Amino acid sequence: MKAKQTVNILEWCLMLVMLLPISPAFSAAESETRNPEQVIQYLQSSLLHVMQDGEKLGYDGRYKYLEPVIDQSHDVDLIIKTILGATYWSQLDATQQNLMVETFRQLSIATYAGRFTHHEGEQFRIIEQRDLPRDQVLVRSQLTQSDGGTVNFDYVLHQDQGHWRITNILFDGVSDLAIKRGEYRAILQRSGFQALIDMLKEKITSTRLNPQ
Repeated sequence: MKAKQTVNILEWCLMLVMLLPISPAFSAAESETRNPEQVIQYLQSSLLHVMQDGEKLGYDGRYKYLEPVIDQSHDVDLIIKTILGATYWSQLDATQQNLMVETFRQLSIATYAGRFTHHEGEQFRIIEQRDLPRDQVLVRSQLTQSDGGTVNFDYVLHQDQGHWRITNILFDGVSDLAIKRGEYRAILQRSGFQALIDMLKEKITSTRLNPQ
């Protein structure tokens, strides 16, 4: 009787393990072997997953699932340094720089978690990969929406310590980096560092409370 109960418990535990969500994170070895196109496929398949399970996961679940995905696929440090520019970045002390990187990282994850909330048959597809100057690569992709409309997502990547990571995204040809550069630098120039941090935190809160 005890042996049978032990088997049943083991079977129950195995079922629970099988039902747990698979972690989207790559191992260190897997990350290093991913080429630019595979990095984008990894990102986009993760986005489709949170869209398909959007309601069940909720905002917090989507954020938790996407956190390691964004950490591995985006060069957040380089992105925010490029947005602020060398002049503004050099004016920040180490504590301010770390706070800026972490706040921008949280906003990046929150933005994905707040925008990719449900699935209505959308599909991503890779169109092409091409080399760019300064050892960068462009991966062009397209999102087909439920109504047949399309949105172009073009990703610029570079290698960082053996890993291909995103440094810019263009939405239908519009550079996300350029938009943020104008916005963030204007706030720094007009109101200073703390005002920029406050604005980023407000966006994180807004995205959490009002997902699109």
